[in-house]
Amino acid sequence: MLSKEELRALTVEHLDEIMERLNDGLSGVGLGELEKTITRLGRGGKLPHWFAGLKNDGRLPNFDGKTVGSILEMVFVAVLEQKIIGDLGKDIPPLKINPARGVDLPDLDLGIKSPSKNFYTSEPFFGAYERLYGSDFDALVLLTDYQDAKKKSRLTLQITDWKYLKKSEIADTKLCRLALKHRDWLLKDGDARVKRLFRFLAYVNQSDWRAKQILKFIEVMEDDSKVDSAVAASLKDFDRQNKRLEKTGMVLLEESERDAIAQVLLISPRSASVLDAADNWLADNLKDAARSASDFEWSRLRNSPLDGKIGMSFALQWRYNFSNIFKDEIDSDIEIEVPTHLDLDQDCEV
Repeated sequence: MLSKEELRALTVEHLDEIMERLNDGLSGVGLGELEKTITRLGRGGKLPHWFAGLKNDGRLPNFDGKTVGSILEMVFVAVLEQKIIGDLGKDIPPLKINPARGVDLPDLDLGIKSPSKNFYTSEPFFGAYERLYGSDFDALVLLTDYQDAKKKSRLTLQITDWKYLKKSEIADTKLCRLALKHRDWLLKDGDARVKRLFRFLAYVNQSDWRAKQILKFIEVMEDDSKVDSAVAASLKDFDRQNKRLEKTGMVLLEESERDAIAQVLLISPRSASVLDAADNWLADNLKDAARSASDFEWSRLRNSPLDGKIGMSFALQWRYNFSNIFKDEIDSDIEIEVPTHLDLDQDCEV
């Protein structure tokens, strides 16, 4: 009997073949060979109503993104079970799909994400520190042509690219880079300063002007002169932004935002004043909502490789942005939305 780890390794080893057969199935080619598994996975153990149309003419009804994602998972499992594991003669129980338990394929401890050319999916929120230490499960990211295909009366869906991400890689690229850059040297003086930094990185809203400036200071916080230069540039940017906002008739940045940035120059070493600025931003914007990491979270943060590869923003749920892994140039200014409340029932996007 194969373990979950062995099943994941087998999946990675045969990923190109799986994707080829998956795309064949989505075109109706060889779909009949997958019928047994798809029937088992169908509601009530019955063949789904979309199966005949897909088998006969390689098309799906113009379903919503969540439904298309579910179909992709079913065809993927059928290919893995019957054409990969079956052909190898491996002994496993029937594979299940159960996203309600927090992972799409619980028999492999593997998530399936299926963004389209907008590169986004919506995911359940469990805690802000996920943005740094990642997920509890690896994920296979299937990039689809759904955004183009859905414009047609009937879908002709295909997978255009795919990536396999380890669980620690399902975290925010930019924030992880900053956390990794400063973790070791701050730890030399104990846990307190690192915990303050990580709390800010976990909850920061990068669409906020002051927060963006503080992130720039964090980048160079080991060097007092570089912090001073960054502060000077931020003060100039404050004036520039307000001139632009005034011309367009929009609400100006408040002077208190400028004052909060200028205060960074009042304390030495500058690393201490930068952390104070981060704490002050959290207090001003989130009050008590930005909690410190629990012992469990801190253990993960302290030992994590901090090798996130995606963007993570927040709008009711986590909003994953997979553009980093499918584009040559990384977007370093992914905006982060911080929740005021949680809504875990929002549909995932494709």
